[in-house]
Amino acid sequence: MLFAGMLALAGCSKQQTLQALFQKATPHETYARQLHQAGLDRRPAGRSWLAAADNALRDSLVVTLPFAETGYFRPERPLAASYRYAVRAGEQVHVSLAVAPGASARVFLDAFEMEPGRVPLPVASADTLVLDFRYRAENDAQHLLRLQPELLAAGRYTLKVSREPSLSVFPVQGRTDVAVGSFWGSDRDGGARRHEGIDIFAPRGTAAVAAVAGYVTRTGETPLGGRVVWLTDAEHNEHLYYAHLDRQLVSPGQRVQPGDTLGLVGNTGNARTTVPHLHFGIYRGGRGAVDPFPFVRRAESPAPATPGPDRRGDFVRLREAAWLQPTSAPAKGAGRVPVARLTPQEPLLVVGQQGTALRVLTPGGQAGYVLAKAVVSAKDAPLRRLNLAASKELLTGPASEAPAVGALAAHAPVAVLGQSKAYSLVRGPQNEIGWMIL
Repeated sequence: MLFAGMLALAGCSKQQTLQALFQKATPHETYARQLHQAGLDRRPAGRSWLAAADNALRDSLVVTLPFAETGYFRPERPLAASYRYAVRAGEQVHVSLAVAPGASARVFLDAFEMEPGRVPLPVASADTLVLDFRYRAENDAQHLLRLQPELLAAGRYTLKVSREPSLSVFPVQGRTDVAVGSFWGSDRDGGARRHEGIDIFAPRGTAAVAAVAGYVTRTGETPLGGRVVWLTDAEHNEHLYYAHLDRQLVSPGQRVQPGDTLGLVGNTGNARTTVPHLHFGIYRGGRGAVDPFPFVRRAESPAPATPGPDRRGDFVRLREAAWLQPTSAPAKGAGRVPVARLTPQEPLLVVGQQGTALRVLTPGGQAGYVLAKAVVSAKDAPLRRLNLAASKELLTGPASEAPAVGALAAHAPVAVLGQSKAYSLVRGPQNEIGWMIL
């Protein structure tokens, strides 16, 4: 067996071999491997689960941080929800998932950095063994969060995603980002150069403190920065720059902890004509200066996820024809492309709620958002009622190859909840719901 394993490794490239030996699998990847090993990838449910995971990386909904959404897992149809959002280098992204009491489903959360024309780059992952995690964005980029429960899972959940500062302490004692008065990129010297940092205004003598644990690598005085302190964050290969200090209170080589005083705010150097402030900069190894503001910007709490009735798991219909939108935010400008045109007859399954918007699935499996006020409950307002002329199977979807979930006898009373092409979504006398051709 060992010899066979060595032969298998010998057939791989050096890079593939190293990845196979040293790259730790995510919980999602481990679960997918278990499906393959059990042969479930050759069965309809397993194939659908794996396909949903892949499709979520290509077709995501657009959200703005912070956001919160409540969602619903359908046991009869494997799904994966995915959300795309913009991040700035230095932000910390906080992901929190709460599964409703009684739902024992394992849920996989995977965050990816997305770049056009490239394979999604994994940046963080977890499952419901860890319901709350944080990760730091290393680049200005688009990130995608995929949420997928295990096979045949059912239940409700609440997902929250927000941004936080990655620096554990604000650089000026007693201040917040409200004290920032001059930002990255502002003109300096009549436009000859750009501001490579932020200016944090505070009274002279206010403590300028270590924002991270690290080593003081340099102190001194320069024409531009005046009295300065350089602090190295070895964990992230970054150098924090404190300038215009009135006094320096540390020495090169000194080890400091977050909150330790490095110096006192002043206006030395080329800031002599301005009120006292700290010029704070961040320089990354091999990349130079980066905007420090995302590193220190305060966290924002997402708005409540469900201000209205909880419709998760219910079918609804539109009051009038409308577009299915890729984002829960109101449409602005011409740059947003709708997902699909919906008719008032189509039943839409509510799989999530975000603010005043509902995340829905069309009969064809397209996901997007509609306004909660634009729908009616299909259960409370059926299209029509009738008695079946003959016995009929109930299908999980509007297609002949969809699996059957039951059957209704001839003359059974049904309520037609919606229509998609030749198929009707019906509710039987025992609240059975499924698709059939009438």
